Amino acid sequence: MERRKFIKKAVYTSLGAGVLGGLYAWQVEPFWLEFVKVKMPIKNLPKGLIGKTLMQISDVHVGNKFDYQYIIDSFKEASLYNPDFVVYTGDFASYETPEQFGQLEKVFKHAVTGKLGTAGVLGNHDYGLNWDETDVSDKISAILENESIKILRNDEISFSGLNIMGIDDYWSSNFYPKKIMDKYDENKANIVLCHNPDVCDLDVWNNYKGWILSGHTHGGQVKPPFLNPPILPVENKRYSAGEFDLYDGRTLYINRALGNLYQVRFNVRPEITIFELEEKL
Repeated sequence: MERRKFIKKAVYTSLGAGVLGGLYAWQVEPFWLEFVKVKMPIKNLPKGLIGKTLMQISDVHVGNKFDYQYIIDSFKEASLYNPDFVVYTGDFASYETPEQFGQLEKVFKHAVTGKLGTAGVLGNHDYGLNWDETDVSDKISAILENESIKILRNDEISFSGLNIMGIDDYWSSNFYPKKIMDKYDENKANIVLCHNPDVCDLDVWNNYKGWILSGHTHGGQVKPPFLNPPILPVENKRYSAGEFDLYDGRTLYINRALGNLYQVRFNVRPEITIFELEEKL
């Protein structure tokens, strides 16, 4: 009899823990935003930019699968940090229908912008269905440009001496990384925006030395303790989240994403990254 009671109690305890864990992963962690602070040493950084901040926001995923009021609230909170530069690293929308254009306009009226400049690159979801609708990417770019976010599609822009180079999405029809990387000038203070970190393994970098800011992975959204995320949308499974030394002068940082494709996270909190710029000697 005692053994039966013990088994019954263990079953109920396990079920209760499972329910609580499910509720946490569904209703708590997807909204538990973390502001991660990272030092960013940059070669040739102008003296006047030492100590300035650069905020990275990635994978906002405005759409029907996730409550985008959370994104608006997060933008308002992030704006309180008063960043000098802001960069967005793709997947602004989870595009399904033209309804997302109106949603994007509504959300990005609250967009975080930098005092000295704001730029971004597109992600695969910004190219519509099958990542192949250039009219969708053009419309999304126009909405973002209207909110003072310069979208770099294999292009570059300099703000106060910080040169930001943007590679268009790896899975899109406009992936021409050499178009921008052939312009790499080692005498500038450079950073590169590139949505999908798998691009780091391609022979397109023209001996670039410096930081690459990416997103795309969401850190897997679910990560068992002490184990790797079981699902990552990249070929190189090393590329999950955080900072990576690529051992050739490049440093990759993968943001865990502000939004979600689906409302579930476990052990992978949503992230906005705040980099403090330093001079690299």
